[in-house]
Amino acid sequence: MADHIPSLPTAIQLLIVSADRSLVNETVDEVEIPGFGGYFGVLPGHTPLLAVLQVGELWYRQGSEKHYLAIAYGFAQVQPDRVTILAQIAEKADEIDLARAESAKTRAEQRIASLAIEMDAQRARVALMKSLIRLQVATRARIRS
Repeated sequence: MADHIPSLPTAIQLLIVSADRSLVNETVDEVEIPGFGGYFGVLPGHTPLLAVLQVGELWYRQGSEKHYLAIAYGFAQVQPDRVTILAQIAEKADEIDLARAESAKTRAEQRIASLAIEMDAQRARVALMKSLIRLQVATRARIRS
């Protein structure tokens, strides 16, 4: 009797949910995720894992087309045929308001430059990181258009 060898999945079901809504529920070929220890890629058949998310750019690929999102904090659950992202903040590239992101970047830079004793430096750095990622993701969407 021959041993049955299970076949690897050929796609990933990607679900991205933020605190206030579901953003993505798509079949994809590849995902790159901003994990706490750095970016990591996921292909069909990936080993199961649970990862903490950092502020960063998440992208997923369907065929030759890439889609970008700004992500901040939360968790990623990876299974061989499924990736579930539960993020505190998640925004698609085409939903990001460039003017708002630019003004948030300027405010954060000003706060960091004038660090007062009562100022929360870590909070200012996080605000700057989030605005820079939003600008990076939004710029990618405009370049492709």
